[in-house]
Amino acid sequence: MKLHELSPAPGSRKERKRVGRGTSSGMGKTSSRGHKGQNARSGGGVRPGFEGGQNPLYRRLPKRGFVNPTRKEYAIVNLDTLNSFAADTEVTPELLIAQGIVKDAKSGIKILGNGEITVKLTVKANKFSQSAVEKIEAAGGKTEVI
Repeated sequence: MKLHELSPAPGSRKERKRVGRGTSSGMGKTSSRGHKGQNARSGGGVRPGFEGGQNPLYRRLPKRGFVNPTRKEYAIVNLDTLNSFAADTEVTPELLIAQGIVKDAKSGIKILGNGEITVKLTVKANKFSQSAVEKIEAAGGKTEVI
């Protein structure tokens, strides 16, 4: 098989339906919309979840629990991922984002104590778990809440 012999699987590619391009196209005149009515109009149709006036499912089902509107979600980093840094490095949220360890800082960064740390580091983060603080200090490092 060569590069020029490659082709997509049969049926995987489909031509776009070009409506309103004359009667001989098979989709001219009313452009496959039928005659009159809400769906024939431009901008016509019903909103998502509309059930013809019947009480829709999202209103029939009861609400459950409590949703905290001011909930903070932290980006978590485990201790074993911090081993990739050289000794005596100051690990900051900016450095973690630059290294690609954290993609989105969200409400802040929280360091969790999963895994072991073997490098002496100064770690600056928004939150630490108690086990993470103990392990960082046992390795000779320091923690700083920002």
